[in-house]
Amino acid sequence: MITAIAPGKIILSGEHAVVCGQPALALAVDRYAKASVIHHSAPATVVFDLLNLKHHKDTTVKALRRLKSRLSADYHLFLQGERSIKDVLKLPHELSHFVLSNFLERFNRFSDAGIHLKTESTIPMGCGMGSSAAMILAVKFALANHFKEEIDKENLFKLALEAENLQHGYSSGLDLRVSLQGGALEYHNGQFSPLTLPQWALYIVNTGSPNSSTGECVMHTKKLFETTDLATEIGSVTIAIKTAIEQNNFNDFQIALRANHQLLVALGVVPTPVQTFIRHLENNGLAAKICGAGSINGDKAGIVLIASPNDPTPLCQGFGYTAEKVVGDTHGLRLD
Repeated sequence: MITAIAPGKIILSGEHAVVCGQPALALAVDRYAKASVIHHSAPATVVFDLLNLKHHKDTTVKALRRLKSRLSADYHLFLQGERSIKDVLKLPHELSHFVLSNFLERFNRFSDAGIHLKTESTIPMGCGMGSSAAMILAVKFALANHFKEEIDKENLFKLALEAENLQHGYSSGLDLRVSLQGGALEYHNGQFSPLTLPQWALYIVNTGSPNSSTGECVMHTKKLFETTDLATEIGSVTIAIKTAIEQNNFNDFQIALRANHQLLVALGVVPTPVQTFIRHLENNGLAAKICGAGSINGDKAGIVLIASPNDPTPLCQGFGYTAEKVVGDTHGLRLD
């Protein structure tokens, strides 16, 4: 059995404004997608055992080829503006089916297929922590090692990006790059550069999967960026957060994080109940912000990042939340 793991990530600053050419800061953290590949005795058969999705299915190479062909055609229609990205992947398990089929086709391994793929993850799904990117990488890397295919990180990244685009339409590659390399990265105008890891404790709270899709939030914020200076202001805060990390200044980090939160509120992507929760934390000397696209409706906003010198769980319990400490992962994608 070959097992690969890939870390999830949190956005420290820069979400939404990154599409306007502003920088974004991301950190790989100790929550992992895991993929295991085992030889299966039946030829031309693939067994999927996707634990988090509760998806257990035996399928054939022929069926996988048909699915890949359909998904590729639907994505092409999306690129032409004739289909929504939501209409490409109709079921959550189809992403893993595509990832495996795409790999077998790229390396001409369909005739060797007799595979049992098992996946599981400790990364919250649909909450802005890069769960799909991490799983794509873990599956690809496990398959490459199972078939003893030599593939460098850059080509693995490009192959994984094809699958990530099916999920998000036009992926920046940020989630994939952070999960692939580990550590902290700055993303600016398509370029990635290493960032110093924060030297203090960080905590996350999962407020639940947002009602709005990332695409809906992006379209909403795009209109505001066209008529306000919010993108530039978020960019300035991102630089302040980067400087605070580099200077190991926790107080300045908290100040900049609070400013970041207020700008996200101004963008309309922080639901009122989450605003109330963060205000409660701020009144007790902490700083917090949402870590992904947020939501333009409903009560949930995915992951909230908390900067606190102590475990903030007691301050979260009254809202029905549990705080979890996260630690930066410096290794990225690897065999387990």
